[in-house]
Amino acid sequence: MTDREIAIEFTEMWDSFDVEEINSLLAKNVSMDLLEFFSSYASESFGELLSDDPVGHELERRLPNLMIIGYIIRVLEERLQE
Repeated sequence: MTDREIAIEFTEMWDSFDVEEINSLLAKNVSMDLLEFFSSYASESFGELLSDDPVGHELERRLPNLMIIGYIIRVLEERLQE
């Protein structure tokens, strides 16, 4: 599989997961420190760029998830190369 195919496959799977499955995946692959880092980094890096309204707050809430998805895809790529 190419990196793009891995990313597409994973994001399709992610969209189908319920909260319990996502939490299980995160617990197995991402430490709590890393989750906190992504949340803090997203807020510090993009918080000023986002509007102070419900849409801006929702984007700020979702940015760490996007970063985590990218991280997990990279972990999968590395595991498939081993």
